[in-house]
Amino acid sequence: MKKTLLLIIPLFFLFVGCEEEQDTTPPTVSISSPVSGQTVNQIVTILVTTQDNEGIDRVEFYIDDSLFFTDTELPYEYQWNTTQYGDGSGHIVKVISYDNSGNLTESQPIMLIVDSRVYLWGEYYHPSITTTLNLSDKNLGGSIPPEIGNLINLTDLSLRGNQLTGSIPSEIGNLTKLIYLVLRNNLLTGSIPQEIGNLTDLSSLSLNINQLTGTIPTEIGNLSNLTWLELNNNQLSGEIPESICDLNIDWNNNFYISNNQLCPPYPSCIENYVGVQDTTNCN
Repeated sequence: MKKTLLLIIPLFFLFVGCEEEQDTTPPTVSISSPVSGQTVNQIVTILVTTQDNEGIDRVEFYIDDSLFFTDTELPYEYQWNTTQYGDGSGHIVKVISYDNSGNLTESQPIMLIVDSRVYLWGEYYHPSITTTLNLSDKNLGGSIPPEIGNLINLTDLSLRGNQLTGSIPSEIGNLTKLIYLVLRNNLLTGSIPQEIGNLTDLSSLSLNINQLTGTIPTEIGNLSNLTWLELNNNQLSGEIPESICDLNIDWNNNFYISNNQLCPPYPSCIENYVGVQDTTNCN
């Protein structure tokens, strides 16, 4: 009997000791992006930083005190679609982090302002109703803002005859409803983005009289509706991709590619229409 008691007593204290060591320390948590007071639009990534010595079980995302999403894996984030909210509306965002012991911490809330309008060259444009943007010959300077890719209903974009610099943003590939894209007669540099191949409704593409460099992307062959192409008077180099022959263009009348640094051999469909090329650096 005494031996039995001697065994039970240590086990009792061991059990009590385990209970006393239960984790009661809550996790740390904060919203790392975006920042409070920021104006947001379209799809916004709410990114959370949270840590705990026992590990994180889940993170809950609240918009205006309503639970929108629960994430259980790193990175802890939520893609918030703001398109359902009115422009200028403010919304409180917070998160609650739970550790594996059930402890929780609520983050400091942040205020975000939803405004889906796109601000370009001193004016606001609403993506849902803006189908044409003609800012030709307006003496515009600076680069083409990547936010232009948010105007997803554009069918006609003309920025010709300005002083625009920098590269053509890859976000131009988001404008999948474009029929006319005119960027001619600017000071644009860099290469033609491969995302240009996303614009399969495009009928007319004018990138001539700039300072574009690099090769013509193979994706240009995706533009099955293209009937007019101007790439002349740039500094394009390398070989012309064979995919250009997939285009439905009147090469004799609606195709302009002279005054570049494009190298032979040229695709058979255009070999008689490449015009003058500086082949000094060709192998």
